[in-house]
Amino acid sequence: MADAHFRLTIGNGDASIAHIDFAALESFRFPDGLGYPPSYQAFVRECGWARTFGLWLIYPPVLPGYADGRERADNLTARFLDSYLDGQSEEFDWMVEPDGTWGTPASLRVFGWSENGDALLWDTSARRRDGEFPVWESRGLNALHLLGGSLAEALPLLRERANAHSAPADCVDVEPLTPARL
Repeated sequence: MADAHFRLTIGNGDASIAHIDFAALESFRFPDGLGYPPSYQAFVRECGWARTFGLWLIYPPVLPGYADGRERADNLTARFLDSYLDGQSEEFDWMVEPDGTWGTPASLRVFGWSENGDALLWDTSARRRDGEFPVWESRGLNALHLLGGSLAEALPLLRERANAHSAPADCVDVEPLTPARL
């Protein structure tokens, strides 16, 4: 990613970007009237549709006829919110630990998903002056961890955890994936 402090290595040739809707990447607006965070836009432009750190899928806006885009992230957000509403009604306070409160989930939106069922989420109520959203992780939809003030800040933590569980020394950070058609 184009960040002075953090670089990603991309394997298997070129990033998979032919199906990405770059017009939507530029024109989409959140309720605050601003677009996607700059670190997310940089990630999508550089990495495209890919598996990151052998585990994470970051959902880009995609052209009509393709799967695994922002629509998938919206569906996962609904699942996340339902899970946390149920947890709150059952008084499962551990679901918002260690970093959240019961007010936190309402403004969180999924933008990435792990193959283990964990979610990466933006806090859309806390945009910084630089246009970034804080990034949260919900592990198994059962805990809330604040990873950083942007995707660029969260990626090193995700890399560190992934490398602690596997990764041979020659592993790449980003593995381009073939986009799926609907």
